[in-house]
Amino acid sequence: MPVDYIARRFHHKNMRWLVWVANALFKPIKLSFSPEGWRRRRAEKSEQGLTIGTCRQKLLKCFFPLLVLISLVIVLLVDNFTPAIAQLPRQEIRGVWMTNNDFDTLKNRGKVQDAVSQLRQLNFNTIYPVVWNSGYVMYPSAVAQRTGIQPFVLRGADGHDILADLITQAHRQGLLVIPWFEFGFMAPPTSELALNHPNWFTQKRDGSQTSISAAGEVMWLNPFHPQVQQFISNLVLEIVTQYDADGIQFDDHMSLPHEFGYDEYTVDLYTKETKNNPPTNPQDQAWIRWRADKITAFMVQLNQAVKAVKPQAIFSVSPNYYDFAYKFQLQDWLAWIRLDIVDELIVQIYRPNLQSFIANISRPEIQEAQQIIPTGVGIMTGLQNNQVPIQQIKSQVRAVQERGLGIAFFYYKSLWDDTPEPLPERQAAFKTFFPAPAFRSAME
Repeated sequence: MPVDYIARRFHHKNMRWLVWVANALFKPIKLSFSPEGWRRRRAEKSEQGLTIGTCRQKLLKCFFPLLVLISLVIVLLVDNFTPAIAQLPRQEIRGVWMTNNDFDTLKNRGKVQDAVSQLRQLNFNTIYPVVWNSGYVMYPSAVAQRTGIQPFVLRGADGHDILADLITQAHRQGLLVIPWFEFGFMAPPTSELALNHPNWFTQKRDGSQTSISAAGEVMWLNPFHPQVQQFISNLVLEIVTQYDADGIQFDDHMSLPHEFGYDEYTVDLYTKETKNNPPTNPQDQAWIRWRADKITAFMVQLNQAVKAVKPQAIFSVSPNYYDFAYKFQLQDWLAWIRLDIVDELIVQIYRPNLQSFIANISRPEIQEAQQIIPTGVGIMTGLQNNQVPIQQIKSQVRAVQERGLGIAFFYYKSLWDDTPEPLPERQAAFKTFFPAPAFRSAME
């Protein structure tokens, strides 16, 4: 985080108190030490036969309480400012996502304790556990049950609430936990959500309803449909209110591929508002803008709903780089930041080529965000079928840190398991990434 940003925060937080102290202290000082008044009083004292030594004694006696008060104020200021200096890096993002592939760890209390302790020792400060994936929730959810959706993983090995246990153990170690709403508007066609609520999903112009993603074939909930918006909002608020989570995160799937939006509901809405039919070209600029603005409006409402029940919750987003996010996913996250509804940004830059990686992390949108909110970069540490060498991770971490950005690694298991290097070499490298702690807190 830039030093000038921290300075502004400290200045804003303490300015009223400092002004009050200044007014209380320095107004009488100005009166006492005006040159004219000082010379007049010296003459008066001399006329009364007082020696200079006596004057000094009386002055010391007169101003001694004031000197003590000034000293006390200085001590208080130093005491108040020291944590601010110590917290310069506290909003630096040092995170890791925990995915479905990490459930062997998440379901076991002992493994969770070991994982959290290890992350703390390596000076991580944030965990992003998945809570919404493939149309299913990863926690006991009344909202999901009312919608006809069963929890994917209801309880841990001891019959415990997995998310609650992770939050408790992470907080004991001083780490934040920001549940990750991974699938956003996306769901597989075989999910109970798709089967029970077919009218909630949108389609392409040719009537087809699926696209191919990294998660396989998926359908897309209609982000413009009020029932969909209510369902998503209810899930998010359930997490925020029922758990001691530090926020909520939405990624690149809180969006809509640009080919979609030709369902009956959306066509009628667009026609009503614009007096025109949707363009046949899904990349028509006005058509892209209209849909992107609708998603932005929903995100504004969602942010307001979250902040109404938990003002200190971190509203985090982890999209793709802006050009791609807006043009192909209708996700105008730069507008979200400018509308002040984003508390934290992590841009996913999963590029093995270092030159391409650096070009993407150097984009002006990231630089703009960095001046306003904690900003980081998502770095790939491996997939089940795609191992990432530690040298690639090292070079990307170095490039990110040189630009003063935070980091979130995708994902926990791939930090250590199924890696091309021996485990000790891998762990030794991670010890060098964050040599000193950088504590974080929820929004103030």
